[in-house]
Amino acid sequence: MIPWLGEHPAFPPLTRALREPNGLLAAGGALTPEWLLAAYRRGIFPWFNEGEPILWWSPDPRMVVFPDEVTPSRSLRKTLRKRNYEVRLDHDFPAVIRACAAPREPGGRTWITPDIQAAYIRMHRLGYAHSVETYMDGQLVGGLYGMAIGKAFFGESMFSRRTDASKIAFAHLARFLEQHNFRVLDCQMTTQHLTSLGGREIPREAFARLLDAHAEADTTPARWPEDGANHPWT
Repeated sequence: MIPWLGEHPAFPPLTRALREPNGLLAAGGALTPEWLLAAYRRGIFPWFNEGEPILWWSPDPRMVVFPDEVTPSRSLRKTLRKRNYEVRLDHDFPAVIRACAAPREPGGRTWITPDIQAAYIRMHRLGYAHSVETYMDGQLVGGLYGMAIGKAFFGESMFSRRTDASKIAFAHLARFLEQHNFRVLDCQMTTQHLTSLGGREIPREAFARLLDAHAEADTTPARWPEDGANHPWT
């Protein structure tokens, strides 16, 4: 059994998360800025399907990327050198989250529900949620979004409409984070795609210690400069 959360953003200890399904910690609560900030600072994130109550997760192990360790593959580096694209930060956050919400297959479901979209668009307006966007021929063709708190970035989702478009966004995000002294990029759950981009698993306890050190409670949110990630790879 998992606890049902009350009116205020207070979560049970991470050690109470279930082993199966991995990381399920609690249900209930809300998607307000207060709840989301309290959750992310402890390594907790919401993930649920439309029609379900809000479910909160903290898996063990945790998939992370350390920005200063990211080295694009030879093929991706070749793509990056072509520079037939433009990367923008925070230019059109709503378009990115809508693209990420699109089902991957006809008739498929998405966890990025209208409520999730509204919540993160609000966090974007407050300066906590950010998007990295890949454009080709003036069209948005790939990107990702996530939350920045202190020197930790919490990746949420990515999409791609052309080959390597999301990988281009990810590579530029990693370099941007490195240049701005971010210490960790959280990828939440392990996937082969994230492993190919430099992700690796660490124990949840180690991840929580990273957040204690780098997800400062007194963070001043801010919008990222649109051209802050252009062509850092040579």
